[in-house]
Amino acid sequence: MSKSDVVVIGNGFAGLMSALVSADQGKKVTLLSYGAGTFPLNSGVIDILGYDDSGKAVASPAQAIAALDAEHPYKKVGTQALEESVKFFQDVVSSEGFPYIGSLNEQQWVITGVGTLKPSCLIPESMQGSKCFDASEIVLVGIKGLKDFYVDMVAENLAKELGNDKKYTTVIIDIDRKGARDLTTRDVAYWLDSEAGYKDFVSKLKGHAGAGKVILVPQVLGTKGNTVYKKIVSDLGCPVVETTAMPPSINGLRLRDVLLSALKKKGIRVIENCKAEKADISGSKAVSVQAGGEVRTQTYSADKFILATGGFYSGGITMRDFGKAKEVIFGLPVVADCVEERWVNKQLFSNQKQTFAKAGVRVDETLRGVDESGNVALENVYVAGRNLSGYDFCFEHSGNGVALASAYKAAKA
Repeated sequence: MSKSDVVVIGNGFAGLMSALVSADQGKKVTLLSYGAGTFPLNSGVIDILGYDDSGKAVASPAQAIAALDAEHPYKKVGTQALEESVKFFQDVVSSEGFPYIGSLNEQQWVITGVGTLKPSCLIPESMQGSKCFDASEIVLVGIKGLKDFYVDMVAENLAKELGNDKKYTTVIIDIDRKGARDLTTRDVAYWLDSEAGYKDFVSKLKGHAGAGKVILVPQVLGTKGNTVYKKIVSDLGCPVVETTAMPPSINGLRLRDVLLSALKKKGIRVIENCKAEKADISGSKAVSVQAGGEVRTQTYSADKFILATGGFYSGGITMRDFGKAKEVIFGLPVVADCVEERWVNKQLFSNQKQTFAKAGVRVDETLRGVDESGNVALENVYVAGRNLSGYDFCFEHSGNGVALASAYKAAKA
């Protein structure tokens, strides 16, 4: 049996941040990791709160959070912990050479892979869409054979967003690839990591750079933090901006690698390919969890457990029979409004939150699971990220923000 001060279950953003904050307090931490996590699907930007309940873009996340319902995770976390979590995150990524800009007081704007504008709170330097606002010309770069990025459509949509007082120029780069299959953003990013690929790319863009221009590229500027971004801005002598991307998200993978590097430096023990299956409970406390590895099931005991296994999307919560939602490891109480007429909006991109998305573990102000009467289920089990009830991360654009804030609060509790 392995004994730690803290066992974190889950290797998504909430799990990694929970482990980092716990280790920062001098705790011996074990992280149980299963699968690739959500990072390949994750934009890697930190949306704290993008839209209010009416679907209107939020100007100041800090101000908008004050108006949220009492059951929202941000209300359970509290303003102080949210502010501290933002600072902690920015300190971590900056120390790893991958700084994020932004604050809780204003939104940043990123350009999506289809050419629309999206509000976010904390973003890497390469994704500052606001650099396009004052440009006289935007040079939009397409990559021949790149899947899911259509530069003409991006140019058309961006002109609608920013206005026709700018010049929009499209450039197609052929990276002389071998083979017939379509390219992914990861293929191009690896190519730009190489010296030959980078030199070829820059040489083909040099003639399009200049004063008053912004170079807009798909999310392909290397896989290693902001190394390629800093170099290309210097070499081209004008702003360069990346869009968001369809999976695999290069920026999500950059963020994952940065956080894993920080985990390693903190001495956090990461058990890979380790699926937590059930917990051993004694009275009002969890004693250990059993997790299956490559060879056999192991037992991991701790004084404290942080659950960050996700909601319905990742199997942290299941509902095999409608109306009977279940948290699968500790059996924590799950709240879900299981009235069929209210369960889902038939319109996918609705102007209202989806009821099913708000299902999750109900928690108290320390982020421990509670029943309908407010009684704590397990004294030493804390919940972070998508396991939490009371919010629709997709509608609100709050997924990584809730993950960050709740991970920080759960680790500090």
